[in-house]
Amino acid sequence: MRIGIAFDLAPSARAADGLDDVYEEFDKPTTIEAIARVLRGRGHEVALLGDGRELVERLLVDPPDLVWNMAEGEGVGRSREARVPAVCELLGIPCTGSDPLTLAASLDKPVAKRLVSEVVAVPRGCLIEGGETEAAARAKVEALFDKADATPGPWIVKPAYEGSSKGIRESSLVDTPSDAARLASGMARDYRQPILVEEYIKGDEVTVGVIGNGSTAAVIGTLRIVPRTADDRFVYTVEVKRDWDERILYEIPARLAADVDLRLRAAALRAYQVLGCRDVARIDFRVRDGIPCFLEANPLPGLAPDWSDLCFMARGHGMNHDTLIGKILEAACARLGLAESPARSTPQ
Repeated sequence: MRIGIAFDLAPSARAADGLDDVYEEFDKPTTIEAIARVLRGRGHEVALLGDGRELVERLLVDPPDLVWNMAEGEGVGRSREARVPAVCELLGIPCTGSDPLTLAASLDKPVAKRLVSEVVAVPRGCLIEGGETEAAARAKVEALFDKADATPGPWIVKPAYEGSSKGIRESSLVDTPSDAARLASGMARDYRQPILVEEYIKGDEVTVGVIGNGSTAAVIGTLRIVPRTADDRFVYTVEVKRDWDERILYEIPARLAADVDLRLRAAALRAYQVLGCRDVARIDFRVRDGIPCFLEANPLPGLAPDWSDLCFMARGHGMNHDTLIGKILEAACARLGLAESPARSTPQ
């Protein structure tokens, strides 16, 4: 097959002004090349399509047999991750991964939580819109807990439409509704989107990898993020992710009680199915008192061989990067009814 890779590249240098995590989700050239190498090794011809206008023009002129989608999309719109599969649907080009609806719904954290709330536990939370007064925002936060809660809080404050821990800093954990409202108001201005304020779930931070479709979807492994220094207020922030080798340990598989592990895996598969994920996703949880609490779904999980959580998880379960990429491709081809035949010659 001829496979085109859709992607966004992180700039080599961060902008001198503005937020320093704007391109946190974007990939490095080494990641794109690692995936291209695996695909070429399986006998496929690979084209690097990029994203945006360049991608569309190349799809119109010389469409591949399959688009391998890992493009996050520029900007702050909640549908930015849905653009590539939407274009592929329009043009009738097969595409790996989830469809536009799933990608948009999963990126919008409040929508994702509403969709999965009937099948898995979710944190209580509220949405603070840009332009709301701090008093109005504080009232929303206070309304999350009834008067029977003796010690409401702490609260985690984060952008509603971001991934890769964008906007989640060590300052994002606050103790009072007033602090949450104040921080949310500033973040809504900086990130140009609504801000989610939700209860902080004290417990293990765990992520689950799933590959497949329909009845063939299966958990490939679990990973627990453990701070090197004990911390009952641990948050998996962007600062922690950038300095992961010094600040955290990845426990693979997550060492949980057998019944908790079963509940976690079942919750991940339920969320995967309810959101309509295809081919691959990573589902993030906090486990409190043995109950998995859904944080978010990542239907475009990072695939960097040396630092992405899904790749660490796969390796810890005996699956190297080549095998992981191959399994995702096999899942997509089976869903699409495509045979992994050698690349056809490009017409002259």
